[in-house]
Amino acid sequence: MLPLKKILCPTDFSDPSFEAMEVAAELAMHFSSELIVIHVVAPIPAIPTERMIPAAFNIEEYQQAMEASSMKILEEHIEKKLPEGISVRGMVFLGDPAHHIVNTADHEKVDLIVIATRGQTGLKRLVVGSVAEKVVRLSTRPVLSIREPQPSP
Repeated sequence: MLPLKKILCPTDFSDPSFEAMEVAAELAMHFSSELIVIHVVAPIPAIPTERMIPAAFNIEEYQQAMEASSMKILEEHIEKKLPEGISVRGMVFLGDPAHHIVNTADHEKVDLIVIATRGQTGLKRLVVGSVAEKVVRLSTRPVLSIREPQPSP
């Protein structure tokens, strides 16, 4: 595994995911690694009948616009939040986040996935689950989970 040549870091544009991106960038600088930052856009759920969709609304166009917008936002965050001097590539996908993270890690042959955790507890975690948990379960690659910083007392 060491030295790390490729590091994958998913982001949902939240503060915890930016913390993970910072750690991933630090590792990338230390090992002179390539950093791949990805964002996955959730698809619009299928609606069972056409009568419920307004005629002017095109789901495919909307999803393409969401992907393009997400790519622009990702590029802005990469430019603002990551130091110069590291090799960074941004990618945007449409679909299930955990599966795209794991598939991208395998396809790109990354050495490490750096992902943020939210620290959800109770019913919300039971119902919603966690992308980070799914990635840890599904990935054959090592995963470094970065816990959301707790507020100081």
